[in-house]
Amino acid sequence: MIRTQIQFRDEQLQSLRARAMREQVSISALVRQAVDAWVKDDTGATDDEKIRRAIAAGGRFASGLHDVAREHDAYLADDLHR
Repeated sequence: MIRTQIQFRDEQLQSLRARAMREQVSISALVRQAVDAWVKDDTGATDDEKIRRAIAAGGRFASGLHDVAREHDAYLADDLHR
């Protein structure tokens, strides 16, 4: 690993310290996890492109059920208990 210095605003460091204590990890580990997640999510797509893709995905998948909007909690509960 390469050692580096990062400057945080006070509120950022307070949040990092609190989360590090909750998760029982170092601040460095949290920063590495955040960078890994950011790099993984960096598809190069703009927000508009991500929105367009999300809208285009609507209706592509069919369950055969016609009451999902009304009964989604019951369906979720059934799946969680399997």
